[in-house]
Amino acid sequence: MNNKNRRHFSAIHHCLLMTSVVALLSSTAMAQQAAAPPPPSVSTVNVAATSVPLSYEYAARISAFRQTEVRARVSGILLKRNFVEGAEVKAGDVLFLIDPAPYEAALMQAQAVLKQAQAQLNQGMREEKRNISLFDQNVGSEKSRDDAISTRELAEAAVASAEAQIQTAKLNLGYTKVTAPIEGITSLDQVSEGSLISTDSSLLTSITQLDPVYVNFSFSDAEAREIRHLIDLMKSKGQDQKLRVKLTFGDGSAYGHEGLVDFTSATVDVNTGTIQARAVIDNPDRQLIPGQFVRATVSGVTADDAIVIPEVALMQTPQGQFVYTVGKDGKAKINTVTLGQKVGSNWIVTSGLAAGEQLITEGIIKVRPGSPVQASAVDADAGTAAKKIATN
Repeated sequence: MNNKNRRHFSAIHHCLLMTSVVALLSSTAMAQQAAAPPPPSVSTVNVAATSVPLSYEYAARISAFRQTEVRARVSGILLKRNFVEGAEVKAGDVLFLIDPAPYEAALMQAQAVLKQAQAQLNQGMREEKRNISLFDQNVGSEKSRDDAISTRELAEAAVASAEAQIQTAKLNLGYTKVTAPIEGITSLDQVSEGSLISTDSSLLTSITQLDPVYVNFSFSDAEAREIRHLIDLMKSKGQDQKLRVKLTFGDGSAYGHEGLVDFTSATVDVNTGTIQARAVIDNPDRQLIPGQFVRATVSGVTADDAIVIPEVALMQTPQGQFVYTVGKDGKAKINTVTLGQKVGSNWIVTSGLAAGEQLITEGIIKVRPGSPVQASAVDADAGTAAKKIATN
């Protein structure tokens, strides 16, 4: 092969080699391009500020609305008990009867004293009239007139004293019938019939009023401050500021009546750091018993302009919670958030998220910070969904 042919063959070989390299690079680029995955598909909701009803749950204990001890107001022999122990009594019902005979005799004696005093008063009035007439005729002395007036005044005082004694005797006679001061359930009989009752120490029974009852619980200092702030805001808008209470028993069943908070302490308990509170709730069926433990859910306040997100959107790291949002460039970004109260299956966000952002709620596991995503928005925004759950 001459030199000319050798050079021609070398040129052809070089062209074929370059063509093969270009074809190989092109096929490799196409393969790489074909292997690149598309952006992950995610679902988003529009973050919106809304008004959210809040509730707070506490351990609570039932106590009687009123409880009173029944004691005798006069001494004597206990003749009769007129109720069944543990039964319900009405206010004014006669519970016990103390022997009334000594007090009936005392009343009769007082009445006799009154008659005697009235007779002396009548006599004194006649003497006074006579002596005044004689003095006016210059027959009687001034001293006789004055003595007659004094005698009449003393007789009037004696009548008033006798009338007071009759009133006392009537009261004591009435106290022989020991009545119920309040409506409620009686305790065991403390004194048997035939016993001598004294006014200084004899406890006859006690009565516990069970309808309504008190529900006692305690706010934390921070929660009490938050509730007061929300109540003040509601008051400034002319809204109802009553705190309502619903009860749940230990087995998870709900109590059928709703109560109202009627007292909150003005001081913090130095031992527990909490603020004592109390609610009143109807108890017509006697399901609530003093000393019973229940769960109390307090509601009636609303957080305005709250940012609420579904719990499924939250992610956790050792540094705290965060969520993914979609930026204007279509890429996922991390938002570190601070959470407030839980509302149903959602959380109130106090910082780290603003209204108008697109929050990723589904497909989170496929998201990488700074990488593009294929976002599809759901119909409801986060605030509306949370409000529906809280209302239900």
